[in-house]
Amino acid sequence: MKDPWDDLTSWWLDEVASDRAYTTDVLPLLKELLPPLEGAFVLDIGCGEGRVMKVIGLRGAKIIGFDLNQSLARAAREYGPVVVGRLPGLDCLRAESFDAAVAVLVLEHLVDLEVMFAEAARVVRVEGSLIGLMNHPLYTAPESAPIVDSEDGEVFWRWGSYLTAGPVVERIGKEAITFHHRPLAEILNAAAGSGWSLERMEERAIESEAPDQLPAMATQTHVPRLLGARWRRV
Repeated sequence: MKDPWDDLTSWWLDEVASDRAYTTDVLPLLKELLPPLEGAFVLDIGCGEGRVMKVIGLRGAKIIGFDLNQSLARAAREYGPVVVGRLPGLDCLRAESFDAAVAVLVLEHLVDLEVMFAEAARVVRVEGSLIGLMNHPLYTAPESAPIVDSEDGEVFWRWGSYLTAGPVVERIGKEAITFHHRPLAEILNAAAGSGWSLERMEERAIESEAPDQLPAMATQTHVPRLLGARWRRV
């Protein structure tokens, strides 16, 4: 089966290299949510080119990546071993073999989130952690967008079809990336249904991105763009 990210590999490598949000917003939030990891065995779900693996390794953990894209997996091997496989299945990994798992900007691209939470719960030991960062569901909702008042320039946020779960396709040149929008309650309930107990949740704007890529968002620092959570397996 063709890897849908094959045609997006070059775009993704350029994206992570040029987008300041990864350095100023995404990775700092990840570091805030991480538990102590010295000596821990950690799985990076959807590791991509290994940027998160590098962060985890610097925390003193032993890190293994898991990704579908072979080109990105080869790049990630600089930071640790990488398993090539198709999410949400983690069948090749032994039960309770990890102390923690991380998934950064991955969960919103998966059709079956319940299976992903269940598989993460299977491979992470009891009392272990799962840290997830994703685009905030307020932002991924179909037809959601900033609206500018033509009279005074005030910016508002249109919720769109927030309560309706479903795919949202974003065009990247000739290719497309699919985001699977879900209301926040659906995400949290899916995690709880697989035995994940929420320990901490953070909602953040991405101030570094607004002036360059979304000028209308420059004054919307109160609109969340990132959702971060740390769960404990019970």
